[in-house]
Amino acid sequence: MTRQVLLVVNPDRETNREAAREVAELFGAAGFQLRVLDATVADFLAAQGDTPVRDTLPLTISEDEPASGVELVFVLGGDGTLLRAAELARPARVPILGVNLGRMGFLTEADSTALADTVRRVVDRSYQVERRMTVDVTVTVGDEVLARTWALNEASVEKSSRERILDALISIDGHPVSSFGCDGVLCATPTGSTAYAFSAGGPIIWPDVEALVVVPSNAHAMFARPMVVSRESVIAIDIDPHGSTGVLTCDGMRHVELPLGARIQVVAGEVPVLLARLWEGPFTDRLVHKFALPVKGWRERHAPE
Repeated sequence: MTRQVLLVVNPDRETNREAAREVAELFGAAGFQLRVLDATVADFLAAQGDTPVRDTLPLTISEDEPASGVELVFVLGGDGTLLRAAELARPARVPILGVNLGRMGFLTEADSTALADTVRRVVDRSYQVERRMTVDVTVTVGDEVLARTWALNEASVEKSSRERILDALISIDGHPVSSFGCDGVLCATPTGSTAYAFSAGGPIIWPDVEALVVVPSNAHAMFARPMVVSRESVIAIDIDPHGSTGVLTCDGMRHVELPLGARIQVVAGEVPVLLARLWEGPFTDRLVHKFALPVKGWRERHAPE
């Protein structure tokens, strides 16, 4: 049976297109069939040199359940592109491997300078797969369910108007904890603790810690500190029925308008996201590398020459 990989790439930048063409040729030489999401990607892959990639590589366009049946989703881009790919890979229970073509690329696994080696590792199946916790989110008003969605990084409840304050009540496991006016409240996974939640002042949680973090954003209250709760906890955020409306955003891409009196319930997700890992070191080393953290002690920095 022919091995298949789904290629997800943002085609808006020429550097991304060049990287995609190189990856397509490498997988083609290894006997793989390559799937892409739409004709736009297929067209620029076919525009390479005198011999179009489409003529030399088994290439298919799959818009309906594109990750079904592939062994891996290969992502070229930054964390945003990888999060979009997670929407496709998660229901198919397929691992994702990201090559960073953006800025930090905390979720991505390899750099664009190592494309050939990264493809070789996929061909040789020389990678590990990590299960990353997600969150399931339900929005209700009274007994009516308005929306059900999910997130890999975070579910963010924010005010819908810049001029207004969002009045919110946070409850954990059915018990109220604190209420305040704020810009918003973030509920993040360990994976998302290094993203939006980190920027809002939340703690970094190691990926193998089964926990959720709740981070108020610019809250007008004495007690509005980040909270780390159990994986088994149920987090609820109630929007004041006499205040202002809000908006729920999951992973920066799935949006739900929140009317007055809405309740947002966040729990650990039933379906994880699978990330393919080439990095053999611990998360500590990844953290230091991605954030370029200064790790020399003061003795080393001030040692006499």
